[in-house]
Amino acid sequence: LSDFRCDHWEVDLPINLDAIGATRTATNIITPRWALAYSSSLGLFDATYLDDSRPADMIVPPTFCVCLEWTISDIEARSSLLGLEPHERRKGVHALQDSRFHRPLRLGMRVRTTSKLEHMRRTNAGTYYLTRFEHVDDETGERLITSFSGGILRGIDLAKPSIGELPSDFVEPPDPGNIDVRLPELGLERTLPHIYSECARIWNPIHTERAVALAAGLEDIIVHGTITWALAAREICRSVNVASLGELRRLTVRFRAPIVAG
Repeated sequence: LSDFRCDHWEVDLPINLDAIGATRTATNIITPRWALAYSSSLGLFDATYLDDSRPADMIVPPTFCVCLEWTISDIEARSSLLGLEPHERRKGVHALQDSRFHRPLRLGMRVRTTSKLEHMRRTNAGTYYLTRFEHVDDETGERLITSFSGGILRGIDLAKPSIGELPSDFVEPPDPGNIDVRLPELGLERTLPHIYSECARIWNPIHTERAVALAAGLEDIIVHGTITWALAAREICRSVNVASLGELRRLTVRFRAPIVAG
Protein backbone atom coordinates (compact mmCIF):
# COMPACT_ATOMS: atom_id res chain seq x y z
CA LEU A 1 0.00 0.00 0.00
CA SER A 2 2.98 2.31 0.16
CA ASP A 3 2.47 3.26 -3.50
CA PHE A 4 -1.26 3.95 -3.11
CA ARG A 5 -2.31 7.48 -3.89
CA CYS A 6 -5.77 9.04 -3.77
CA ASP A 7 -6.29 12.57 -5.02
CA HIS A 8 -10.06 12.62 -4.40
CA TRP A 9 -12.05 10.60 -1.88
CA GLU A 10 -15.78 10.78 -1.20
CA VAL A 11 -17.69 8.59 1.24
CA ASP A 12 -21.44 8.71 1.83
CA LEU A 13 -21.84 8.60 5.61
CA PRO A 14 -25.08 7.65 7.40
CA ILE A 15 -27.55 10.42 8.17
CA ASN A 16 -27.54 12.09 11.56
CA LEU A 17 -30.25 10.25 13.55
CA ASP A 18 -30.48 13.11 16.04
CA ALA A 19 -32.21 15.15 13.33
CA ILE A 20 -35.53 13.39 14.08
CA GLY A 21 -37.89 15.75 15.88
CA ALA A 22 -35.86 18.83 14.97
CA THR A 23 -37.93 21.93 14.27
CA ARG A 24 -37.26 25.13 12.36
CA THR A 25 -39.38 28.29 12.07
CA ALA A 26 -39.44 31.19 9.62
CA THR A 27 -41.81 34.11 9.12
CA ASN A 28 -42.46 35.52 5.65
CA ILE A 29 -44.65 38.24 4.20
CA ILE A 30 -46.59 37.40 1.03
CA THR A 31 -45.59 40.40 -1.08
CA PRO A 32 -47.23 41.39 -4.39
CA ARG A 33 -43.95 40.80 -6.23
CA TRP A 34 -43.64 37.23 -4.93
CA ALA A 35 -47.28 36.21 -5.33
CA LEU A 36 -47.66 37.72 -8.82
CA ALA A 37 -44.43 36.14 -10.06
CA TYR A 38 -45.45 32.73 -8.68
CA SER A 39 -48.88 32.81 -10.34
CA SER A 40 -47.37 33.97 -13.63
CA SER A 41 -44.82 31.13 -13.66
CA LEU A 42 -47.71 28.65 -13.48
CA GLY A 43 -49.63 30.27 -16.32
CA LEU A 44 -52.40 31.57 -14.04
CA PHE A 45 -53.25 34.51 -16.23
CA ASP A 46 -56.73 35.36 -14.93
CA ALA A 47 -57.04 38.79 -13.29
CA THR A 48 -58.11 37.15 -10.03
CA TYR A 49 -54.50 35.99 -9.62
CA LEU A 50 -52.78 39.07 -11.03
CA ASP A 51 -54.71 42.22 -10.01
CA ASP A 52 -52.98 43.47 -6.87
CA SER A 53 -54.91 46.77 -7.07
CA ARG A 54 -57.74 44.85 -5.37
CA PRO A 55 -55.80 42.92 -2.71
CA ALA A 56 -58.92 41.71 -0.87
CA ASP A 57 -60.14 39.99 -4.04
CA MET A 58 -56.82 38.72 -5.36
CA ILE A 59 -56.32 34.97 -5.01
CA VAL A 60 -52.96 33.76 -3.76
CA PRO A 61 -52.87 30.12 -4.94
CA PRO A 62 -52.83 27.82 -1.91
CA THR A 63 -50.01 25.92 -3.61
CA PHE A 64 -47.87 28.98 -2.82
CA CYS A 65 -47.29 27.26 0.53
CA VAL A 66 -44.33 25.38 -0.97
CA CYS A 67 -42.55 28.70 -1.46
CA LEU A 68 -42.87 29.37 2.25
CA GLU A 69 -41.78 25.83 3.08
CA TRP A 70 -38.63 26.17 1.00
CA THR A 71 -37.45 29.09 3.14
CA ILE A 72 -36.71 26.57 5.93
CA SER A 73 -36.09 23.38 3.95
CA ASP A 74 -33.72 24.43 1.16
CA ILE A 75 -30.79 22.18 0.37
CA GLU A 76 -28.30 24.06 2.55
CA ALA A 77 -30.57 24.03 5.62
CA ARG A 78 -31.46 20.36 5.11
CA SER A 79 -27.82 19.40 4.63
CA SER A 80 -26.85 21.01 7.91
CA LEU A 81 -29.70 19.33 9.81
CA LEU A 82 -29.00 15.84 8.45
CA GLY A 83 -25.21 16.08 8.64
CA LEU A 84 -24.72 15.72 4.88
CA GLU A 85 -21.44 16.40 3.12
CA PRO A 86 -21.30 18.90 0.23
CA HIS A 87 -21.29 16.17 -2.46
CA GLU A 88 -24.41 14.60 -0.90
CA ARG A 89 -26.51 17.76 -0.99
CA ARG A 90 -27.72 17.32 -4.58
CA LYS A 91 -28.96 13.76 -4.15
CA GLY A 92 -32.35 14.67 -2.71
CA VAL A 93 -35.52 14.45 -4.82
CA HIS A 94 -39.12 15.23 -3.92
CA ALA A 95 -41.22 12.08 -3.47
CA LEU A 96 -44.52 13.25 -1.95
CA GLN A 97 -46.43 16.48 -1.28
CA ASP A 98 -49.67 16.41 0.70
CA SER A 99 -51.10 19.81 1.66
CA ARG A 100 -54.40 20.51 3.45
CA PHE A 101 -55.70 24.05 3.00
CA HIS A 102 -57.62 25.31 6.04
CA ARG A 103 -57.83 29.06 5.36
CA PRO A 104 -56.81 31.18 2.36
CA LEU A 105 -53.51 32.94 1.97
CA ARG A 106 -53.86 36.68 1.43
CA LEU A 107 -51.69 39.37 -0.10
CA GLY A 108 -49.65 41.12 2.58
CA MET A 109 -50.24 38.32 5.11
CA ARG A 110 -47.43 37.58 7.54
CA VAL A 111 -47.12 33.78 7.71
CA ARG A 112 -45.21 31.85 10.35
CA THR A 113 -44.08 28.45 9.08
CA THR A 114 -42.74 25.69 11.32
CA SER A 115 -41.21 22.43 10.12
CA LYS A 116 -40.64 19.20 12.01
CA LEU A 117 -38.76 16.17 10.72
CA GLU A 118 -41.13 13.35 11.71
CA HIS A 119 -39.90 10.11 10.16
CA MET A 120 -37.04 8.53 8.22
CA ARG A 121 -36.70 5.02 6.84
CA ARG A 122 -34.30 3.02 4.73
CA THR A 123 -35.39 2.17 1.16
CA ASN A 124 -33.75 0.50 -1.81
CA ALA A 125 -33.22 3.91 -3.38
CA GLY A 126 -31.83 5.63 -0.29
CA THR A 127 -33.27 7.30 2.78
CA TYR A 128 -36.89 8.44 2.75
CA TYR A 129 -37.79 11.33 5.06
CA LEU A 130 -41.12 12.94 5.96
CA THR A 131 -41.44 16.52 7.20
CA ARG A 132 -44.52 18.27 8.61
CA PHE A 133 -45.06 21.97 7.90
CA GLU A 134 -47.57 24.12 9.79
CA HIS A 135 -48.44 27.55 8.42
CA VAL A 136 -50.24 30.04 10.70
CA ASP A 137 -51.28 33.68 10.44
CA ASP A 138 -48.63 35.39 12.53
CA GLU A 139 -51.07 38.09 13.64
CA THR A 140 -54.09 35.98 14.61
CA GLY A 141 -52.53 32.57 15.22
CA GLU A 142 -55.09 30.93 12.91
CA ARG A 143 -53.95 27.76 11.18
CA LEU A 144 -53.72 28.25 7.42
CA ILE A 145 -52.15 25.15 5.86
CA THR A 146 -50.73 21.81 7.01
CA SER A 147 -48.30 20.07 4.67
CA PHE A 148 -46.46 16.79 4.68
CA SER A 149 -43.47 16.65 2.36
CA GLY A 150 -41.60 13.44 1.60
CA GLY A 151 -38.24 13.10 -0.10
CA ILE A 152 -35.62 10.53 -1.04
CA LEU A 153 -31.91 11.06 -0.44
CA ARG A 154 -30.68 8.82 -3.25
CA GLY A 155 -27.90 6.42 -2.34
CA ILE A 156 -27.52 7.75 1.21
CA ASP A 157 -27.91 5.20 3.99
CA LEU A 158 -29.74 5.35 7.30
CA ALA A 159 -27.98 3.61 10.19
CA LYS A 160 -31.17 1.74 11.16
CA PRO A 161 -34.28 0.52 9.28
CA SER A 162 -36.39 3.46 10.46
CA ILE A 163 -36.59 6.18 13.06
CA GLY A 164 -39.46 8.37 14.18
CA GLU A 165 -43.17 7.67 13.87
CA LEU A 166 -45.52 8.52 11.03
CA PRO A 167 -47.83 11.26 12.37
CA SER A 168 -51.30 10.07 13.34
CA ASP A 169 -52.93 12.64 11.05
CA PHE A 170 -50.82 11.62 8.07
CA VAL A 171 -52.47 9.01 5.89
CA GLU A 172 -50.71 7.65 2.82
CA PRO A 173 -52.66 8.61 -0.32
CA PRO A 174 -55.08 5.82 -1.22
CA ASP A 175 -54.75 3.71 -4.33
CA PRO A 176 -57.09 5.35 -6.86
CA GLY A 177 -58.42 1.94 -7.90
CA ASN A 178 -60.72 2.18 -10.90
CA ILE A 179 -61.05 5.95 -10.84
CA ASP A 180 -59.61 7.22 -14.11
CA VAL A 181 -59.50 10.95 -14.79
CA ARG A 182 -57.49 11.87 -17.86
CA LEU A 183 -56.12 15.36 -18.14
CA PRO A 184 -54.71 16.93 -21.30
CA GLU A 185 -51.02 16.40 -21.95
CA LEU A 186 -48.92 19.40 -21.01
CA GLY A 187 -45.73 20.48 -22.73
CA LEU A 188 -43.18 21.78 -20.23
CA GLU A 189 -40.72 24.13 -21.89
CA ARG A 190 -37.00 23.73 -21.31
CA THR A 191 -36.96 27.19 -19.72
CA LEU A 192 -39.79 26.54 -17.23
CA PRO A 193 -37.55 25.36 -14.36
CA HIS A 194 -35.43 28.50 -14.71
CA ILE A 195 -38.47 30.78 -14.64
CA TYR A 196 -40.09 28.89 -11.78
CA SER A 197 -36.88 28.82 -9.71
CA GLU A 198 -36.70 32.60 -9.68
CA CYS A 199 -40.44 33.31 -9.43
CA ALA A 200 -41.17 30.78 -6.67
CA ARG A 201 -37.75 31.35 -5.05
CA ILE A 202 -37.24 27.58 -4.96
CA TRP A 203 -33.72 27.07 -6.28
CA ASN A 204 -31.87 23.79 -6.48
CA PRO A 205 -29.35 23.61 -9.34
CA ILE A 206 -30.38 20.06 -10.33
CA HIS A 207 -33.40 21.82 -11.90
CA THR A 208 -31.48 24.45 -13.86
CA GLU A 209 -27.79 23.54 -14.27
CA ARG A 210 -27.11 20.47 -16.40
CA ALA A 211 -23.56 20.00 -15.10
CA VAL A 212 -24.89 19.78 -11.54
CA ALA A 213 -27.72 17.44 -12.54
CA LEU A 214 -25.32 15.07 -14.32
CA ALA A 215 -22.91 15.11 -11.37
CA ALA A 216 -25.84 14.17 -9.11
CA GLY A 217 -26.53 11.08 -11.24
CA LEU A 218 -29.49 12.44 -13.17
CA GLU A 219 -29.82 12.20 -16.95
CA ASP A 220 -30.54 15.92 -17.34
CA ILE A 221 -32.06 18.83 -15.46
CA ILE A 222 -35.43 17.79 -14.03
CA VAL A 223 -38.61 19.76 -13.44
CA HIS A 224 -39.39 20.69 -9.82
CA GLY A 225 -41.95 18.35 -8.31
CA THR A 226 -43.79 21.39 -6.99
CA ILE A 227 -44.33 22.63 -10.57
CA THR A 228 -46.10 19.46 -11.65
CA TRP A 229 -48.03 19.40 -8.36
CA ALA A 230 -49.37 22.92 -8.93
CA LEU A 231 -50.01 22.44 -12.66
CA ALA A 232 -51.96 19.27 -11.87
CA ALA A 233 -54.11 21.34 -9.50
CA ARG A 234 -54.67 23.93 -12.23
CA GLU A 235 -55.74 21.30 -14.76
CA ILE A 236 -57.94 19.39 -12.29
CA CYS A 237 -59.82 22.57 -11.39
CA ARG A 238 -60.31 23.42 -15.05
CA SER A 239 -61.53 19.91 -15.85
CA VAL A 240 -64.35 20.09 -13.31
CA ASN A 241 -65.19 23.76 -13.94
CA VAL A 242 -63.99 24.96 -10.54
CA ALA A 243 -63.51 28.70 -10.68
CA SER A 244 -60.09 28.93 -9.04
CA LEU A 245 -57.38 27.16 -7.10
CA GLY A 246 -58.76 28.93 -4.05
CA GLU A 247 -61.43 26.21 -3.89
CA LEU A 248 -58.88 23.48 -3.15
CA ARG A 249 -59.04 21.84 0.27
CA ARG A 250 -56.37 19.18 -0.16
CA LEU A 251 -53.84 18.31 -2.84
CA THR A 252 -51.80 15.13 -2.61
CA VAL A 253 -49.36 13.69 -5.10
CA ARG A 254 -46.69 11.02 -5.29
CA PHE A 255 -43.81 11.76 -7.65
CA ARG A 256 -43.17 8.47 -9.49
CA ALA A 257 -40.38 9.45 -11.86
CA PRO A 258 -38.35 12.52 -12.82
CA ILE A 259 -39.53 14.74 -15.68
CA VAL A 260 -36.79 16.11 -17.90
CA ALA A 261 -37.42 19.73 -18.83
CA GLY A 262 -38.40 20.12 -22.47
